[in-house]
Amino acid sequence: MTPTLSYAECSARERLLHVVDRASFHEWLPPAERLTSPHLAQLGVPSSFDDGVAIGRATLAGHPVFVAAQEGQFMGGGVGEVHGAKLVGLLRRALRDRPDAVMLLAESGGVRLHEANAGLIAVSEVMRALLDVRAAGIPVVVLIGGANGCFGGMGIVARCADRIVMSDIGRLAMSGPEVIEASHGVDEFDSRDRALVWRTTGGKHRWLTGDCDVLVEDDVAAFQAAAIDGLGGSAAITLELLEAELALLAARLHLLSDEVDGDDAVTLWSRLGVADASRVTDLDVDEVRALRPA
Repeated sequence: MTPTLSYAECSARERLLHVVDRASFHEWLPPAERLTSPHLAQLGVPSSFDDGVAIGRATLAGHPVFVAAQEGQFMGGGVGEVHGAKLVGLLRRALRDRPDAVMLLAESGGVRLHEANAGLIAVSEVMRALLDVRAAGIPVVVLIGGANGCFGGMGIVARCADRIVMSDIGRLAMSGPEVIEASHGVDEFDSRDRALVWRTTGGKHRWLTGDCDVLVEDDVAAFQAAAIDGLGGSAAITLELLEAELALLAARLHLLSDEVDGDDAVTLWSRLGVADASRVTDLDVDEVRALRPA
């Protein structure tokens, strides 16, 4: 049996090396270009020569793709002005060169607070550019399985994509656990309760609620296979699609509109029709994949 390689334990460039075809990645604006944040030095904060994101072109199963990988080890993958501009540039070039797909290996806590408004503007530009790429019929696939998860503005960016692939240890949400606790108190959400964090933001939860399209093991090869499957085409963003998404969210909100006793996530899974919802956290990926209601 071929040994598995943990996606979560890889760096951004290691993920690129193993997910795309061997030796096919060509980086644009690599560290040698010294494209660093103009803000961090002014604040006395160490910077990274690639500003925490690698972008470029590659092939995937022989198909030309554009790829970006965020480095969670640098400022939690936070998006600043340069980081965001690199992502926007990649997406705009995709409109010109029309690869078979764009892949985003997302690992980010959201906007880099050190750059505040510049980071917020950057994320909004990434979203607009991503939707332009989808409108042009180019599929956008997001892979989420890093230790830092995918939160904040990047969580929104991910949900704008055609396909989200998550591992069972990946996390996806708008507000991160620490942000919720800081805003509403530990009684509302205890960010130190790791079981709670994964029950409410983890890959199993996102799969059962329909927020991710593919649930995989923490294995680079599994992510690669799911990404290849995502090359099939982009789904047009139509009024009907948006209305269906709105109806899904409204139905989910209705399920939790009554008084909830016990664990919120388990209650939601049960009300969604998941059998033996209390056992979900103990099940493996194959078993959880079989539980999602039609």
